[in-house]
Amino acid sequence: MQPIIYQIYPKSFQDSNHDGIGDLKGIEQRLDYLKDLGVTMLWLNPIYKSPQVDNGYDVADYYQIDPSFGTLADFKALVAAAHERGLKIIMDFVMNHTSDEHPWFKEALKGADNPYHDYYLWQTAPSGQLPNNWASFFGGSVWEPVGHNEYYFHLFDKRMPDLNWHNRKVRQEMVKIAQYWLNLGVDGFRLDAFIHIVKADFKQNVITAKKGPQIAEEYYANLPLVQEYLEEFISKLKQQKPDLFIIGEAASAEVSLGFDYTNPKRDLCDTVVTFRYFKEKPSPELPALARQTLDLVHLKTELSKWQQGLGLGALPTLYWNNHDLPRILSRFEVSSEAKEKLVKSLAVAMYLQRGIPCIYYGEELGLESLELKTVEAYQEKLELKQALAAGYSQNQIEAKLPLKHKMAARTPMPWDDTKVHQGFSDATPWLETKEDAPVTVTAQLHRVDSCLSAYKQLLALKKTPLFTAGQEIILPSAEDLVVFERQLNNKRALVLANLSAKPQVFKGEFTPQTCAFKNGDYQVVEQEIRLAAYSSCVFINDEEEA
Repeated sequence: MQPIIYQIYPKSFQDSNHDGIGDLKGIEQRLDYLKDLGVTMLWLNPIYKSPQVDNGYDVADYYQIDPSFGTLADFKALVAAAHERGLKIIMDFVMNHTSDEHPWFKEALKGADNPYHDYYLWQTAPSGQLPNNWASFFGGSVWEPVGHNEYYFHLFDKRMPDLNWHNRKVRQEMVKIAQYWLNLGVDGFRLDAFIHIVKADFKQNVITAKKGPQIAEEYYANLPLVQEYLEEFISKLKQQKPDLFIIGEAASAEVSLGFDYTNPKRDLCDTVVTFRYFKEKPSPELPALARQTLDLVHLKTELSKWQQGLGLGALPTLYWNNHDLPRILSRFEVSSEAKEKLVKSLAVAMYLQRGIPCIYYGEELGLESLELKTVEAYQEKLELKQALAAGYSQNQIEAKLPLKHKMAARTPMPWDDTKVHQGFSDATPWLETKEDAPVTVTAQLHRVDSCLSAYKQLLALKKTPLFTAGQEIILPSAEDLVVFERQLNNKRALVLANLSAKPQVFKGEFTPQTCAFKNGDYQVVEQEIRLAAYSSCVFINDEEEA
């Protein structure tokens, strides 16, 4: 059965021990809610022991639960409770780098003769020079000096040194770690940044006339050996667990690489996440503060490419939100009265397509990116300096950053209407917002017209054969209108979602019979379907088989 994934950001889901930080026991307390929602698999962002330089993606010990989330016993209890409810658990697996506090790196710093030195990537360069001009994704050079003219490689923060996957011992250690968690009942992994585990020759600079470090994806992303190492890793895990589920983060991958990474004839990923779906329209504002208005023509084009490019052997990942993006509502200028309709139509437009839904916690409520209590919480000093230098006031910056920044999408889950942090915790949350959450679970739970109710209906529809096994064709339509067909044998569905504030018309030969889902208003007039602003509908034509 195809999974329906629900991404949990553990720090922000539910606090059970009154410290303002979400934890494993808190997740366990909410499993019935998740079961009732209709999801089947829970993806946990990193919960390993970590100094939290990058919110857990800097792992200091892969075999321990970070104390802020609980204990290993808590994790075992969570897995058992989830399995009792038919829910599977997948863990975020950080394979490109470790924390600089990991014992391997501490040993590696002792010198080149230490057996752990070759677990990481090193280079020497003359005094005052860098080994090459490659840039880190977190700014500055990928090279950090240690000792005399020696540098280690870090694609992300300097406190997150990259592992040397050419070293067989590193590959064996990573398999051993994954097997440990499989033995504890984990059902799979989300492979973080796996496309970066292989780097090109460090002697090669980015060819440019520009000065300073340059982003060099061609030298540290999607290189051919990635697939070899990935297949070796996954094949060994599948010997232990044949039904292992793997979702890979392949942020920059084109559809051809997406096919390679999910080739069903090889032991590779079941699905991969590409960041190529989303492109922003140009804005006259400073990029650090601009509302990220979606280019919907680009979105439909990319979705169509992935639907057709992967063929019938693999499935694309379907998502609107995750921990690295502002929440989707931040990308639309929509009135408060229309927000719920838009949320439902977004869900219709994405999750009924052929593929694996990946829902980010709180999305099912229509949760927006919220304004954080302090500017410092956004963790983007460079963007703040740029905005201040451009003449924006502190108040303007604080108001605009939630539209852009990923931290504003990581705020605590609003469970109920109590004034004590909406039921997330009775202590001050680790990430505070300026306003109370405008939506909560309890406020929507018994409303038949709520976003939450709509998600339950759509996920139930998603589990039917037509929407799991059916073929898909995305149909030409107006820019802000998403229309596609699903077909299985003689059963056909027509799905329409208006993502604009204006009425839209679709002309086609499909004759709608049964309306399986309705959000807002529509009219069928001869060969036209007229949709009101932000409305959506699903028609199913259930013909008798010949």
